[in-house]
Amino acid sequence: MLKVGIVGATGYTGEKLVDILLHHPEVRITYLSAKIEKAEKIDNIFPRFSGKISLVCDNFDLEKATKLCDLLFLAVPHTVSLELTPDLLKANKIVIDLSADYRLKDMEEYKSWYKVAHKDKKNLEIAVYGLPELYRERIKKAKLIANPGCYPTAAILALAPALTAGIIDSKSIIIDAKSGVTGAGRKAAMDFFFSEVNENLKAYKINAHQHIPEIDQEISNLAQKKIQIMFVPHLIPMDRGILETIYVKLSGHKSRKDILKIYQKFYKTEPFVRVYNEGKFPQTKNVLETNCCDIAIEVCEDKKTLIIVAAIDNLMKGAASQAVQNMNIACGFKEDTGLK
Repeated sequence: MLKVGIVGATGYTGEKLVDILLHHPEVRITYLSAKIEKAEKIDNIFPRFSGKISLVCDNFDLEKATKLCDLLFLAVPHTVSLELTPDLLKANKIVIDLSADYRLKDMEEYKSWYKVAHKDKKNLEIAVYGLPELYRERIKKAKLIANPGCYPTAAILALAPALTAGIIDSKSIIIDAKSGVTGAGRKAAMDFFFSEVNENLKAYKINAHQHIPEIDQEISNLAQKKIQIMFVPHLIPMDRGILETIYVKLSGHKSRKDILKIYQKFYKTEPFVRVYNEGKFPQTKNVLETNCCDIAIEVCEDKKTLIIVAAIDNLMKGAASQAVQNMNIACGFKEDTGLK
């Protein structure tokens, strides 16, 4: 039985990790921590866990974490993982980091976007980007897995088949993305109050979102050349879910049927990517509470434009369930264990 800990257990992602892992047959949750005023049982914080788990959640304690766990999920704000990860790896623990601290391979890019210097070059070099559909074999051997961001997960999976097939003009990628409010995390801020979000829709961080360099990095790797996207996120008045509509010019003539075959072949063996047939398009409710990324394509042949639509649950495939998928791969469990 794998002993796992969750650091940041009181956030939306941490809560979701607890929920998923309670139903995982190969795992036992042995440690919970969070930035908290006083130690408290997790089922007092989240009464829905009453009768299922009654572990005490307290501020992080390295000695306890390393003594009680084989693997730790870090569901913490950006920059916090930089403080925790080196010691956990020294103690020979597997770390799955859900922050951005080990996603960007360029330390200067990290400093530019997150406004702090990266100080763990050694572990950054060994970190594996945790998108199973692209890096499964590397994840199998990883001790440090950088779980992808929610927006990047949908964007990269949506673009990967077209980029690897070389059918698009990579200089023309425009991503229109929309997310529910939980994507911002569990925090008190005026922008996320009910009265501010309800009956409202807004764009934010236009072409300035911190997930841009992550998307650029991964699709540049796929295309084997430098790519810079245009990315506009929007906050929508619902709890969870991400829908991305991507517009990109085709590099030559390809019909909808041709491109659909490319996508279906690319994801043929992937258990959590569902490519829709012609005329059907993803909705956020179709992926709610699943680890699935749903993808559909449309072609405007007269304008030589490919339109890709992708949907995920930002707390699941965009965070917690993808982290569990990575754990399953790294620990040799069946990939969909606990995620069906």
